[in-house]
Amino acid sequence: MTVTTKAPANRKSGIVKFLTKNSMTIALIAVFILFYFLTNGRLLYPQNMSNLMLQNGYVLVLACGMLLCILTGGNIDLSVGSVICLTGGMAAVLSTNLNWNPYLTVLLCLMVGLIVGIWQGYWIGYVRIPPFITTLAGMFIFRGIGRLVLDSKTVPIKDKAFTNLFTSYINIPGLDVVSTKANPVDNPHIWSPLVIGGIIVVLIFVMTVRSRLNKKKNGYQQNIALIDYGKAVVISALIMWYCNLLSQYKGISVMLIWVLAICLIYHFITSKTAFGRYFYAVGGNEKATRLSGIDTNRVYFLAYSNMGLLAGLCGLLCLARVGSVSGQTGTSFEMDAIASCFIGGASAYGGSGSIGGVVIGAMLLGVLNMGMSIMGITDSWQYVVKGSVLLVAVIFDVVSRRKTGK
Repeated sequence: MTVTTKAPANRKSGIVKFLTKNSMTIALIAVFILFYFLTNGRLLYPQNMSNLMLQNGYVLVLACGMLLCILTGGNIDLSVGSVICLTGGMAAVLSTNLNWNPYLTVLLCLMVGLIVGIWQGYWIGYVRIPPFITTLAGMFIFRGIGRLVLDSKTVPIKDKAFTNLFTSYINIPGLDVVSTKANPVDNPHIWSPLVIGGIIVVLIFVMTVRSRLNKKKNGYQQNIALIDYGKAVVISALIMWYCNLLSQYKGISVMLIWVLAICLIYHFITSKTAFGRYFYAVGGNEKATRLSGIDTNRVYFLAYSNMGLLAGLCGLLCLARVGSVSGQTGTSFEMDAIASCFIGGASAYGGSGSIGGVVIGAMLLGVLNMGMSIMGITDSWQYVVKGSVLLVAVIFDVVSRRKTGK
């Protein structure tokens, strides 16, 4: 008589599947814990946690656009750093040298970024010049134009109205008491992050309940309640913890709002719309996608047009945060965005990846950068560590695909 025990095997398979699916999240938590001890807790100082998002804001915005390019078949855009130099340089010159209205400056620079994206999208999507060659040429062309605009000088931004669009902090009158002390960490009265965090937590639980009710109504299979509500509790706890840290520094930055808005918009596009699924379809099987009636040329065109627009926005974000632009601004930014996508689980072959994964990848890079900087590790070793992490992430993707036969 043969006795089979499927339950333990299924349980083991489920654990392996869970660990594989959430490997980068686990890695991010592990890196946080590691650098917490290596930096004697300095990593989690309120100012450092606030700066973590601000310093990596441009990476998150770029990575959202880069993901769409990668989804189409592992393609990338090498020109985004140069476009940042161009649009940031234009904004600095228009604002500082020509005294332009900040809103017109922002609008014009976003249009320039979009035009750059349309230019490259046309050659890639409709003429079918390889993306690597097209964007490599763009990297040189737009870097050169950016330096011409700057006249090979470093141009500062002096318009407070412009910088406030991206770098000011949200303060609710009657609720927040802004410190007049030299060190804003001494201010104990920034309550708006906690209020906003509380509202977000309520929305998370409302959405969780609605999702479960809708699945039950339509007869869809769903997780047990403990998993769904447990996940909501963990996410809510992390949000409130982060908001509590922000309340101990300057509060919520406007740049954080920009970055979160971009991430949420692109998460909705890629996960909730048919248009967003086109990018996955092209990367999965372009020929089959074309035969199904989808204009694949248009998908490529829109991916790179969108990338140009987001690069233009990043030029403004970088200018406002740094306070000046030079001919070297934006150098290697494209590499950080590409690395964030691949570390976050985007396939090197295209067709798979998510905005949530991109955020995790960018945060992992950000924690590595900040942790090593606090420890005083030189740039040379920081490059070695980041390159190693990227290589391991891509190897993991390739080996996983071989095992699953994809």
